[in-house]
Amino acid sequence: AALACAGPLLQAELDAFAKVMDNPARPLAAIIGGSKVSTKLALLENLLEKVDMLIVGGGIANTFLAAAGYSVGASLCEPDLIPAAHKSLSRLLPLPVDVVTAAELAPGQQAVTRAVDAVPQDQMILDVGPQTVAMYADMLRTAATVVWNGPVGAFETEPFGEGTQSLARHLAEGKAFVVVGGGDSVAAVEKYGLADKMGYISTGGGASLELLEGKILPSVAALASRA
Repeated sequence: AALACAGPLLQAELDAFAKVMDNPARPLAAIIGGSKVSTKLALLENLLEKVDMLIVGGGIANTFLAAAGYSVGASLCEPDLIPAAHKSLSRLLPLPVDVVTAAELAPGQQAVTRAVDAVPQDQMILDVGPQTVAMYADMLRTAATVVWNGPVGAFETEPFGEGTQSLARHLAEGKAFVVVGGGDSVAAVEKYGLADKMGYISTGGGASLELLEGKILPSVAALASRA
C-alpha cells in the first residue's frame, strides 16, 4: 500500500484546533459571527457544551435578538430558527446592547448607532456598536483561549467594519491564545493588519467549522486508519 501522511499545514491545523477543543486553557471563549444561524446551528450547539463564554455576532445575532423579543427591522433574520435560538438564549453571553443600522447594505450609507431596542422598521442592523464591543472586550479580558469564526458586522462594506476591527484589536492586544478560523474572519484580521498578533490563523475555511462542530474530517479519518 502507498504511504500516506499529513503534511505540516494539516498537522498544524489539527494541533491548533485540538488545543482549543480537546484540552484548552480556560476560560475558553468563542465568538461566532457570519450571516446565518442555519449554517452554524450545529456549531453553536456543540460549543455551548464546551465553552465558558459564547458571543454571537453578525447576521446570526439578529435571529437571537428577535428570539429575545427585539425588533430587528429590515435586518437579515431567520424567523424559522427563532425557536431554536430561543432555547440557547439563556446560555449565551449578553446580546448586543447597541447596533449600527442603515437603510441598506451598500457603500457610503448613512450609518447610525442606536440602542438595540430602537431599531426602525426600515433599517438593517449591519454592525455592533461601541458599547457592545466594550462589553465583549471586558468579558474576553479574562479568557485564556478564544476561538473566533465569523465577523460581527458586514466589515467588507464601509462603514460597517468598526465593530469587527475593534474586536480584532482587543483580541490582538489581549493575553489569550486566539485561533481565527473561517474565511471571513481571517480576511478581516488580514485587512486590519492584525494576523501576526493572533495565536493561529486557520487556512481550513469550511473544514475548520467542521472541526469545531466536533466532526471527524474524512481525510483525517483515512489517515488515522492507515497509521
